[in-house]
Parts: sequence; C-alpha cells; structure tokens
Amino acid sequence: MPKHEERYCPRCNALFECKVGSISLCQCSTVVLTPSQKTYVSELFNGCLCANCLKQLQTEHSKMEQQQSLKRILGPYYKNNDH
Repeated sequence: MPKHEERYCPRCNALFECKVGSISLCQCSTVVLTPSQKTYVSELFNGCLCANCLKQLQTEHSKMEQQQSLKRILGPYYKNNDH
C-alpha cells in the first residue's frame, strides 16, 4: 500500500500531501530540478518541500547561476543590481 502523509513545508509552512510511496504521483514530481538545483535545495532544507517552494527555489538558483556567469564574464565591469 502506498505511503501518503500530510506534511508542513519547512520553508512556507503550507500543508501538503507527501506521496513518498508513489513518488510519481507526488506534488513534487511536477517540478523537475537539475542536479545542481537538487544540491542547492538539499543544502538549505531537509526533507520534503511543497511544489510551490520547489519552483521558487528553482528560480532563485537559476538567477544565482546567471549572476555568477555574468560576474565571470564581465569581471571588474560586473554590477549587481539586486542591492
């Protein structure tokens, strides 16, 4: 029998159903993360997160990677507009 349980997202505290017993049906399976993004998320949080937070962290990581690429390319001419 598949194991389903209600959990609270450690990032936003939203209640969601984790379907670890049938992962392909779990809400998190709608978010496809690259290996680098998976590492980023796992360094910040332990356990399951809601799909909304996974999407937000995916975007956050992508922006961070873009900023790092620009910094490498532009060197001393790089200006971060986030601050």
